[in-house]
Amino acid sequence: MTVQPSTPSTARMIDFWLGGYDHFPVDIAAAEAFEQAYGPCAEIFRSLRAYLGRTVRFVADQGITDFLVFGAGIPSQGNVHQIVPDAHVLYTDADPKIVAHGSALLAMADNAHYAEADATALRGFDPSAYLPGWGVRPVGVVFLGLAAFLDDGQLADALSQLYAQVETGSFLIVDFDGLELTAYPDALAMMGPGFHMRDPRDFGRLLGEWRIDGIVPVAKWRPDGEPEQVPDAFWGGVAIKPL
Repeated sequence: MTVQPSTPSTARMIDFWLGGYDHFPVDIAAAEAFEQAYGPCAEIFRSLRAYLGRTVRFVADQGITDFLVFGAGIPSQGNVHQIVPDAHVLYTDADPKIVAHGSALLAMADNAHYAEADATALRGFDPSAYLPGWGVRPVGVVFLGLAAFLDDGQLADALSQLYAQVETGSFLIVDFDGLELTAYPDALAMMGPGFHMRDPRDFGRLLGEWRIDGIVPVAKWRPDGEPEQVPDAFWGGVAIKPL
């Protein structure tokens, strides 16, 4: 018998918005409470998942076959190993309950694994047991959904540590919360004091030595046809460690 959690999880709330099955009543209640303060969220998160798909395919087209995913949440509903099934994928999260849930979902996957890791404490973290290309050739790093929960110092340090660990030619897929919620104070209050929004004009300085060709609303990053008509809640782009 599954033990029902007593507190909601952002990862499971997103699964609910994506139309998945890996969430509980407490997550639905939290998601619906947030929507009462902000508005519908499903289309925004589906647009964000579509951005993940476009960016991962782009990076794979550059010859990348190993992907390290931070703050991965629930690894379903069109996630990295489903987008590039021949790649090696290591999902990570700092929440051990989410790691256990994700590991169970990936039990039958050949090239996808889940491990506990904190993006703000990467020194000593070695993904090479799961990613054969780590330390040997360029890899893809997926850093989505994390920037909002790190202050500027933590975010810059995490991205700097990653830059130092990966080979030249590696890619960074990144996003962050823009200023959308400033117009919705009740919804913003629900995010708590550790939530960080950023002006897109200022985000580039936090990337350090990573080089990015542009920061845009995620729906407008190389869209397949017309971009989704959603609020510009999330911004991002693909950066590279130049050769």
